Parts: sequence; structure tokens; C-alpha cells
Amino acid sequence: MPTKMLHIPTADGQADAFAAFPDRGERHPGVLMYADGFGIRPVLREMARELAGHGYYVLVPNLFYRHGPAPVIELPEHIGEEARPAVLAQLMPLIEAHTAERVLRDADAYLRFLTTQPEAGAGPVAVTGYCIGGLLAMRTAAAHPGQVAAVAAFHGPVGADGPDGLHRLLSTLTAQVYLGHAETDMTPEALGELNQALDAAGVGYTSEIHPGTVHGFTMSDTDAFNHAALQRHWDRLLPLLGRTLATG
Repeated sequence: MPTKMLHIPTADGQADAFAAFPDRGERHPGVLMYADGFGIRPVLREMARELAGHGYYVLVPNLFYRHGPAPVIELPEHIGEEARPAVLAQLMPLIEAHTAERVLRDADAYLRFLTTQPEAGAGPVAVTGYCIGGLLAMRTAAAHPGQVAAVAAFHGPVGADGPDGLHRLLSTLTAQVYLGHAETDMTPEALGELNQALDAAGVGYTSEIHPGTVHGFTMSDTDAFNHAALQRHWDRLLPLLGRTLATG
């Protein structure tokens, strides 16, 4: 599986990024993958390679490139509960500084870069994200309705901007949506309210709670990891991409 470390020109500098794509000469549909708050690391590279193996060019940008190349902070090999508070204490200022305006400026650059790579198709593309990356994925899809055909967010805080913010977000969304929530992140009542908002916006979607999961369930280097839920994530993501992106 070919991989590359790349630098994406942005309005604020250059974002380092990881890319994986099939070992074949033709161009492949592009997928922009937003990492969780812990950023690019072995588990994200592994997930990108797995997805690329199904026929996609996968680009994983360093969300916090303004603060340095990935990994922006030193991470333990396993981010267990003992290490997590100290890691999050270093990351939270970076996450808080990553404003919606920065997200959209970066998204413009990431999509422009993705669709001009020699191994990637010109579009449409898909965007997927994990944890805070799930919110970024939704914001990116809403800002590029003609270009993003599918968006998937796993254990992402998609309602973080409140009801009015969610309404604005969904008002321009044309992509097919998949939302996979952790059981500890979303009550059935909150899920019902979110799905009502999706219905009202006329969005084509699946939005569901992955039973028995906690926040971060897709990440194998954390205590939240749930192997069955990770497989369920692939079982939801791959058909979504297959329906919306042409793989040749």
C-alpha cells in the first residue's frame, strides 16, 4: 500500500499530512479523513491504509499544524486512563484555538489539494472524522455541498454548536450522512432530537448509537476501543462510500 507524507499549502502556512492509496496506476476517489484530537499517529495511519485498500485515496491532515508537525505533543504508545488527563490538558488549548473559521479555511485547502493529487480523482469526495474530527467533517461537508457526496462522523460532537448552530450546519448539507454515536455520548432522547433536525433539513442519513460503546470506541490505542464497534464502523462506512463515490 503506497503511502506519502505531504505538505498542504493553506492560508496560514503548510499542513503536514499522511496519504494512503491503492498500488494501481489509475486515479481513485478521494476521502478526507479527520483524526481525533490525538492526531496523526500509528492507529490513524493504519485506518487510512485499511480504507485505501478498498479503492480510495485517503488524506489525513495534521489539524494542529499551526503548532508544529504531527505528533504535536508527545503521545504514549497506549493512551490509557492514567495518561489521558495529562495528554488532554496539553491538547485542549490547541482544540479551543481551532475555531470554526480556521476549520473552514483549512477545509478549502485540504479539498483543493486532495482533488489535484495525481493518484486522486477530481471529485466528488467523501469526508470522515473521529471525535472532534467528526464535527470538522460535518462542517466541511456543509461548506462544500457541491463537492462532498458523503460524510461520516464517529463519536463526534456534531451538536456542539447548539440547536441554532446545528440548524445552520444542516441547512446547506447535501451529502449522504452517517453518524455513529457512542452510547456514553448520546442518550436515546438526544438521538431523537438530532434525528428530528436531520429529518427537518431533508438530509439523507443514518444516525445511530453503537451499543455498549464509550467515546473513542474506534481507536485501538485507547482504553475506549471496542473491536466489534470498529468492525461495525467499517460495515457502515464502506457501503456509504460505495453508494456515493465511483471507484472506477
